[in-house]
Amino acid sequence: MALAALLAGVLIPLGLNPFSQRVAAATPPLPSSAQLIDQRSFNVLDKVLPPSEANATTLFIWPGVTEESLKAKPFHVYDDEFYEVIGSNPTLTLLAQSDKDPLFHEAVVWYPPTDEVFFVQNAGAADAGTGLNKSAIIQKISLAQAQAAKNETNAVGKVDVITVASNPQVVNPNGATYYKGNVVFAGEGQGDSITSALYLMNPQEPYNTTVLVNNYFGRQFSSLNDIAIHPRTKDIYFTDTLYGFLQDFRPAPGLRNQVYRLDEATGALTVVADGFTLPNGLTFSPEGNYAYVTDTGANHGLRGWNYSDPASLYRFDVKEDGTWENRKTFAYVPSGVPDGVHCDDKGNVYAGCGDGVHVWNPSGKLIGKIYLGATSANFQFTGNSMVICAETELYYATFAATGPPIF
Repeated sequence: MALAALLAGVLIPLGLNPFSQRVAAATPPLPSSAQLIDQRSFNVLDKVLPPSEANATTLFIWPGVTEESLKAKPFHVYDDEFYEVIGSNPTLTLLAQSDKDPLFHEAVVWYPPTDEVFFVQNAGAADAGTGLNKSAIIQKISLAQAQAAKNETNAVGKVDVITVASNPQVVNPNGATYYKGNVVFAGEGQGDSITSALYLMNPQEPYNTTVLVNNYFGRQFSSLNDIAIHPRTKDIYFTDTLYGFLQDFRPAPGLRNQVYRLDEATGALTVVADGFTLPNGLTFSPEGNYAYVTDTGANHGLRGWNYSDPASLYRFDVKEDGTWENRKTFAYVPSGVPDGVHCDDKGNVYAGCGDGVHVWNPSGKLIGKIYLGATSANFQFTGNSMVICAETELYYATFAATGPPIF
């Protein structure tokens, strides 16, 4: 005690406190496109609306804010850690929009050799006229055109949205990822006879395709949804769910809702996880130690919503042999459901949700949002930027965080 008191007497006059755990870093200046969110301001409300009025399908507008004020400064800081993600001058630009047809839905993939970004239409939306009527389309934009417009809030008409004619056609594409110079699509299939499958597409003309797998030991997949490549083994992992059935263009399921692993070298196809309501998005941490799977079970497609079903993000430990264990509830989303999911190179986790893109640190703490005031099903890092699909709107965001290497 005497020595401690002596040390304190020497150090404290020098401005050093030997008992402090850490010195608080100065908070960076708030960027002009960002706003601080104080969760204490809505922890206690004068009136908490019933589930029929406040639920996963409604936007949360708390006292003191409006929908317009939340969208005016779209980078919402929930924790100081978000400053490192957004940097000093984050931007958000509207690139394209559609009146009703959800042209900007899923399968966002950056192809660096041509600096283009691919994405697809929603196959199950009534306004799309897809499903059993016709297959959803693949589209692309030039990242250079998007980058040139990054300082504009609205750049509609300045970026060309081009339809890509895959050959043979990827039928009702949904999820996708870059893989060894190509793009792997999860095709949901169509009707009884066109089964769900993984397609490998050449990202340059003539956009020729090859089917990688279209069955599990002779049984049809239900509706393949999303894909991720393990950064260490390069194995292909993908989710199978019910949205083709729930959107009336695929038959009743004959398999469980599961996550699969495809070893392309040997052709081995195995199941790594089940127990989901509707497994959807899928990604890995940068080093491959963790797998993240979103469960969009609360959204039953054309059959409506069940608010007590999952709107959750789960984390698994990935073992050396590629199998998974130790499922953990990583996050629960209060707005919509978490759909597409990706990590940055620091291991922060991003998911498309009912009001935009949510961002958590590796421990599962919500640190910020890219707020759109509308649903984002998927998005993709393009270096220090991101292309975001929001159904009838397409956005381009720039910030400090960087996506992990692509393979």
